[in-house]
Amino acid sequence: MKNDAAPVRLFLVDDHPLVRDGLRARLGAMPGLEIVGEAGSAAEALALIETLQPDLLLMDVGMKDMNGIDLAALVLQRHQPAPHVVMLSMYDNPEYVQKALQVGARGYVLKDAPAAEIVAAIEAVSAGGTFLSPAVSKKLFRNQAPRPLLTPRESEILSALGRGESSKQIARDLGLSVRTVEAHRQSIKRRLGIEGQAELIKYAVEHAREFGQG
Repeated sequence: MKNDAAPVRLFLVDDHPLVRDGLRARLGAMPGLEIVGEAGSAAEALALIETLQPDLLLMDVGMKDMNGIDLAALVLQRHQPAPHVVMLSMYDNPEYVQKALQVGARGYVLKDAPAAEIVAAIEAVSAGGTFLSPAVSKKLFRNQAPRPLLTPRESEILSALGRGESSKQIARDLGLSVRTVEAHRQSIKRRLGIEGQAELIKYAVEHAREFGQG
């Protein structure tokens, strides 16, 4: 995150106070990030999100009064512009991950993952991209056939890369910033298990038709 930009306003939702304390301690020192509030229940979260209007929610999946994915769907339906959502979960079940992405979550991170993964998720999603914990990605893709799950925007960008377009061209064509396109490229690489740019381009060329829009 850029330090000269307005800070990303983060809101924490988890029904375990110790988890919230740990997140606040780990994330509170991140440059470019401001923790504006927290909630221990869905009802409390809905009320405070309405008041505080955060940019990004870090939200537990397994809460007592409402499933976190259902809460995310409700928040994203109610608010325009909607905050970005990163789900935080003990569960790597592909069905949970797919449902979270379908309702509009931009990230899914496991609670037992290194703290650096949560930081990486916040940075990626704040920049307009998406993020899945590597352990989640591997399990999800083993259950995906014949192609990995990409968002519609990621599919557009992968198809454009396959046509030989640069990030600058893609940004212009899709009305995005170059930084956002680059964030999507990083997300695509994580989802596909690809390391380098050359490998990404090779994959895009080989699979452009699969991910194209027609």
